[in-house]
Amino acid sequence: RARTELKQQLRLGSLTFRELLARASNDDVAAKIKVLAVLESLPGLGKVKARRVLDEAGVSDTRRVQGLGEHQKAKLLDLLDGPKP
Repeated sequence: RARTELKQQLRLGSLTFRELLARASNDDVAAKIKVLAVLESLPGLGKVKARRVLDEAGVSDTRRVQGLGEHQKAKLLDLLDGPKP
């Protein structure tokens, strides 16, 4: 139930991916959710784009948020923030 709530917050935009990463250090539910499920819940990202982002960042589609390394987090945030002008 808590995982569903978390994904719903992401879907509605009341929680960002960056906030989720920060929250994962002290929230067990946020830490154990799969990164793919998180990305699929973000507005504007579907199943295909979410997998493409994971591939580009070099992250396995079975990786959980707590298992992300610093470089992987930085790469994902960079990819999700979009192109810089």
